Amino acid sequence: MIPRFRFIRPNSLSEALLALDKNEKTVVLAGGTDVITGMQQGDARFVSAGSVLDIHHLPELRGVNKAESGIRIGAAATFTEIVNSPLLQSDFPLLSQAAVSIGSVQIRNRATIAGNFVNNAACADSVPPLLVYDAVVHICSACEERQMPLADFLLKPNRTALKSNELVTEILLPKLSAGYQGSFWKLGRRRGIAISRITLAVLLKKSGKIIEDFRLASGAVTPIGFRFRELESHAKNHEASDQLWKTLAAELGEAILEKTGLRWSSPYKLPVVQQMLYGLLCELSNGRPS
Repeated sequence: MIPRFRFIRPNSLSEALLALDKNEKTVVLAGGTDVITGMQQGDARFVSAGSVLDIHHLPELRGVNKAESGIRIGAAATFTEIVNSPLLQSDFPLLSQAAVSIGSVQIRNRATIAGNFVNNAACADSVPPLLVYDAVVHICSACEERQMPLADFLLKPNRTALKSNELVTEILLPKLSAGYQGSFWKLGRRRGIAISRITLAVLLKKSGKIIEDFRLASGAVTPIGFRFRELESHAKNHEASDQLWKTLAAELGEAILEKTGLRWSSPYKLPVVQQMLYGLLCELSNGRPS
């Protein structure tokens, strides 16, 4: 049963920020795909809310547009908007690939990109692509604005650097130089409407056979989405080879185990994630476009 609460529907972003500043224990409602189900299930994060602030309709938080330094995505942009964006399909295809794998059509029509990572669940499908794209989060309160990399914004499961009087207003994706290839891969218990068991996002840039840049992030196999920077450093300036791919795959398993400890799912997940990284790197090295 959904508890009683005060419902606030502001007419502008500034009005929303003022309302958030004045009302304690306010839950923000964007798509509602987590908030409503959380309330129905008695999730402590939501049932204690005194107020619910609806921001889904605010035009300042919608859209996917070109920005001076890359692409701007409104915090309340739905995954359907992301799937259908020619800008993202062209310049940031891993995010489009992840978005189309999220839920059902009905869920993608409601669920928002900021809602996906503000909840900071390990299975958030948008997070690994956003991490390898060096996404920056723009945050506003009634009295100030700030920006920070998404990697710093995500703290631990269900916890972020967002303060109670703040909203994420947009996500900025910096321009990528030419020559990157990438892939997003997801494993669920079924093909559609599945919560992720493993996700990987990989970006690779080579000059001839030499690796100029390598970026790797995972979801669901670590407590939150995680960027493997030590593995990335290991790969850079080395010659792309089958042996290097095998080494990186082995190191990925070791890095996950170090971060999570031995879990009941480790004997299953680690070989799968290692094999998938190896397979993705082999495909990308052979010139498959992103």
